Amino acid sequence: MSDHISFILAANGYNVAKYLPYGPVRYVLPYLLRRVEENTSVAGQTSRELSLLQTERNRRKK
Repeated sequence: MSDHISFILAANGYNVAKYLPYGPVRYVLPYLLRRVEENTSVAGQTSRELSLLQTERNRRKK
């Protein structure tokens, strides 16, 4: 779930939880690669997330 969606849900009183794979890279990487293959929308979300991060970084510099 994208961060901006999580933020909006949490701001509106919903409980939001995110799953974070944790462990040695050799164990986590195959899982993450499978998830990328299963979720083809990841490529489109990456540029949007980067744009949102840059906007927030610029806002905090002011």
